[in-house]
Amino acid sequence: MKKLLVSTALIAAFALPAFAQETLDPNAKSGGGIVVTYKDDVATLDPAIGYDWQNWSMIKSLFDGLMDYVPGTTELRPGLAESYDISADGMTFTFHLRAGVKFHNGRVMTAEDVKYSLDRVTTPATQSPGAGFFGAIAGYDAMADGSATSLAGVTVLDPATVEIKLSRPDATFLHVMALNFASVVPKEAVEAANGDFGKMPVGTGAFKLAEWTIGQTLIFAKNPDYWRAGLPYLDTVTFEVGQEPIVALLRLQNGEVDVPGDGIPPAKFQEVMGDPAQAAQVVEGGQLQTGYITLNVTIPPLDNVEVRKAINMAINKDRIVQLINGRAVVANQPLPPSMPGYTMDYKGYSYNPEEAKKMLADAGLPDGFDTELYVMNTDPNPRIAQAIQQDLAAIGVKASIQSIAQANVIEAGGAGTAPMIWSGGMAWIADFPDPSNFFGPILGCSGAVDGGWNWSKFCDAAIDAEATAADSMIDPAAPERMKMWSDVYMKVMEQAPWVPVFNEQRYTMKSARMGGADNLYVDPVSIPVNYDYVYVKE
Repeated sequence: MKKLLVSTALIAAFALPAFAQETLDPNAKSGGGIVVTYKDDVATLDPAIGYDWQNWSMIKSLFDGLMDYVPGTTELRPGLAESYDISADGMTFTFHLRAGVKFHNGRVMTAEDVKYSLDRVTTPATQSPGAGFFGAIAGYDAMADGSATSLAGVTVLDPATVEIKLSRPDATFLHVMALNFASVVPKEAVEAANGDFGKMPVGTGAFKLAEWTIGQTLIFAKNPDYWRAGLPYLDTVTFEVGQEPIVALLRLQNGEVDVPGDGIPPAKFQEVMGDPAQAAQVVEGGQLQTGYITLNVTIPPLDNVEVRKAINMAINKDRIVQLINGRAVVANQPLPPSMPGYTMDYKGYSYNPEEAKKMLADAGLPDGFDTELYVMNTDPNPRIAQAIQQDLAAIGVKASIQSIAQANVIEAGGAGTAPMIWSGGMAWIADFPDPSNFFGPILGCSGAVDGGWNWSKFCDAAIDAEATAADSMIDPAAPERMKMWSDVYMKVMEQAPWVPVFNEQRYTMKSARMGGADNLYVDPVSIPVNYDYVYVKE
């Protein structure tokens, strides 16, 4: 993969140039609105909390962070920071803020807001699933254990300058500053919301929340004071929830919907792709994604590594790929093949139900055991869960399926009450293109906390230490760093807290009236759509 960050040594001690002017699409038309549909309601729009397929791009359009990405790419660029300096040892980052940026409530953003936002996301009371991303900031450990109420490493130098000191070099730190979790929020709006900021969000983003009818619609309205001149193009984005994906597709065909947020229903995929008129509205893109089954290592008998290995060997992954019309390749490790650090010669656990039954018997479970498999209730995920259920039954494991809304699956996973979860619909797509992103939040100890995204609750201190050492190298693309990450994931697979199932290709649809480059509709960062840059051609 393209090297996304130059070596810190090359950019130390001088500020990167400011982006004086946004590059606008010469064909874009301003005005109008679009309709986006989803089956499930949105759980939250709080950037410190939200972490699912539905709300990720919504939050990106409401909030900004110090860093950002060039639309449709994984190329970093300054965001609310107009420029920044990095010390020669890679331990101190000084961000110089853009002047005159306003929150949706009209107040000008300052460096104090940056510090408040970082303190808020790392305090245990917030229960942010992204808190662990900030582990390299000096003082993070004291925040995590409750012995401090403010990050010692974050200092306001003046209203327009904030300094962030790290306790160790972190090759991914600028990417972390571009995550939704690092979004800047106003303290007064958070406090006024009285614990419900996720329903009353206030940011600096291209859109602001105009209306939210729970269970029906969310309406985003253009922010007239947005700091990127000329953006957004759209006046409104209306999200309609409670829409079955097949109904959404029919409404798209009838011109009533512009983007079906849940994608093309698998049962209709062949029909859509076989019709030239509909296929012309499909956008395909690659993604750094892995779909997997989590095995909760704290719940017997899944606390036995031999049982987890047996389950790995029981799953017929090829059959599951067929269920989604071949839109994926079989996975054998957490990292997708295009991610740096992927181990090319690793074969994983082969499909072998007879050997899996023997392993269960050797583990003292000759008759198998009963368990539960949680799954998001949007097609094809219940059908995939049924295939997993059948595979498990073949080795004596009787798994009852809990098919529920995405938010409820996430809640059960975070609470650690779900023995097994099929991650489909919530499967891991890289927050940024670095192998560390597939570890900390979903396989590391920092994610194995209440509300965290590490649903297997797997925590190995020795592997965590190796991961930290890999990220403590200044050059993110150093070959030795990639080798360290490869070793980390091989050791994870020895413990088998997951069953990696497939790496999926992304397909979405847009109405004929939609404008903007195709990569905005399969944006690797603003998943599924970069609403700030798309427009209507009418």
